Amino acid sequence: MSEKSTGPESAGRDERLTVVHVVRHGEVHNPDGVLYGRRPGYHLSDLGRQMADRVAEHLEKRDITHVVASPLERAQETATPVAKAHGLDLATDARLIEAANVFEGKTFGVGDGALRKPDNWKHLTNPFKPSWGEPYVDQVVRMMGALDAARDAARGHEAVCVSHQLPIWILRSYVERRRLWHDPRKRQCTLASLTSFTYRGDRIVSVGYSEPARDLVPVHLLAGAKPVKGKPGQSKAFGA
Repeated sequence: MSEKSTGPESAGRDERLTVVHVVRHGEVHNPDGVLYGRRPGYHLSDLGRQMADRVAEHLEKRDITHVVASPLERAQETATPVAKAHGLDLATDARLIEAANVFEGKTFGVGDGALRKPDNWKHLTNPFKPSWGEPYVDQVVRMMGALDAARDAARGHEAVCVSHQLPIWILRSYVERRRLWHDPRKRQCTLASLTSFTYRGDRIVSVGYSEPARDLVPVHLLAGAKPVKGKPGQSKAFGA
């Protein structure tokens, strides 16, 4: 993104750099392959806790002054090691929550689960909105609100927001001026990844991406990976 030159009109304006790292939670314990969505009771697996610790280690020497997470357990548990590493209280922002969808509590995959039931097909008619859940534009509004709030809380420093794959990807797509509808398999937002937004004052001037726990992520869950038969509940179509 290009930056405007400084002039008299910007005198007195706070032009400090602030970085907001939006982190996707770690792996969840979900042996039944349920699309858990916003349902409570889904915690990080042992591997997911390792991912959370890795994120905390990755950010240990950064100037983090604010840590906030989605109210869901998996996000809170991912954020906790980061907050502890910096001696901060963990805040909660409901705007960082997973996207709502009609398939919560069901399994979803090719050849099994919800797709086999004709009653569910009506929910798949419009991938542009999408018809199966929370509109992409609504996700943009709430995620931008959460992002700006984190920026304000950490002016001149860095903040961490822990959220979920689909809302993070929609947020990044909006900021980078890409269409919101997309192929879920191509989202660049793997488990425990960081999508980092750098602000100069109130303006986003760059977006970065990193995967500090990439070596811990199962291969079939990496961006662009092909579905693996026999692994229910691993579809990225509706977020996680």
